[in-house]
Amino acid sequence: MASPVASTSAQAHPIDLKSSITESKIGKISSTKISSLAALWAKNYIISVTTRDAAERLRKSADLAEITSQEGRLRTAKHLKQSLKLASAQAWSLTENLLAEEVRRHGIDLNVINPWQIAADSHALFEKALAAYGDRVTPRRLSVLVGNEFGRVRQKYTADDPRAIGFVSMQFHYTGQTLLESLSSAERLLLEPYFKVMDDHLYMPLRAAYEAAGNHSQTSPALRGVQHLLPISTRIAQEVCKQICRQSPSYETYSGSLSAPQVRTSSIRDVEMFQVYLCLCVLEDSIESVQRELFPLCAMLYPRLKVSWRLVQEMLQAIGWEMHDRLSPNDVAIFLPYLGALTEMFSNEVFQSA
Repeated sequence: MASPVASTSAQAHPIDLKSSITESKIGKISSTKISSLAALWAKNYIISVTTRDAAERLRKSADLAEITSQEGRLRTAKHLKQSLKLASAQAWSLTENLLAEEVRRHGIDLNVINPWQIAADSHALFEKALAAYGDRVTPRRLSVLVGNEFGRVRQKYTADDPRAIGFVSMQFHYTGQTLLESLSSAERLLLEPYFKVMDDHLYMPLRAAYEAAGNHSQTSPALRGVQHLLPISTRIAQEVCKQICRQSPSYETYSGSLSAPQVRTSSIRDVEMFQVYLCLCVLEDSIESVQRELFPLCAMLYPRLKVSWRLVQEMLQAIGWEMHDRLSPNDVAIFLPYLGALTEMFSNEVFQSA
């Protein structure tokens, strides 16, 4: 059966409307009938970003009351802050080992990759997330509160060479993984959504999408399509990853099998990332952000992480089917031209001809 990307020729709706969603509204819930995109994205965060079984284990944890108390949260936050410096150093070593060869292979200017600055920015943002955890700020609220700050950091590292964000993102990822390893299973389940907030805002062009929404009115078909996709993007990502695991049960990435918890979490984030870029394409009526940021980043990271382009093709096709099943035909028609463009860009033929 052909994928909806290949079988549909619908064109995107014209984008020529203004919006009441402005950057000044990021970080607060809009008073209009349409919630801000920041608030819609924040709805992705729940107590556990893993599985129902994991959430059930958390509820049954003998020391759950102590861990979730104010004192317990502050104790966990203090422990992680004390471990942050060493975790950051270990994370940079892992990042450098992973990507050092890519710097040479892709001809990246070393001046755009400052390990001291990356470590400093990472440390400061982790401290904010840990402070929010200790103060019992929810992951959903944290996503709204830190959106602008993470957006500025992301913009800073994508300004000269968008591939630099790959080093920043891997630094955050490894720092978070190192910190989580020192916690009990219950503490890890509680902290993971906070670290997911950080991963999301660094990997994904969320701030750019919020700003692009400012060029649309409340009745804009493009904006409405994005508003319908964002709240279900995590569910789509989870289902897409399940399908890919079923199709390639023995596939091994740099970090392990596709079914390994750590790989599954990263895979879900990547599928979400592609959806956010699709949203940005729709809002900007252009694939420039993919050409400038997403494609070069994936071309650098995926071969090193042992993610094949066949796997990416399967992911994009699965995204298309999930959107077809979950969105209205009008919404699907808005996204399909850009999804088709991504499918062509990330094809085996493109990389085999390189």
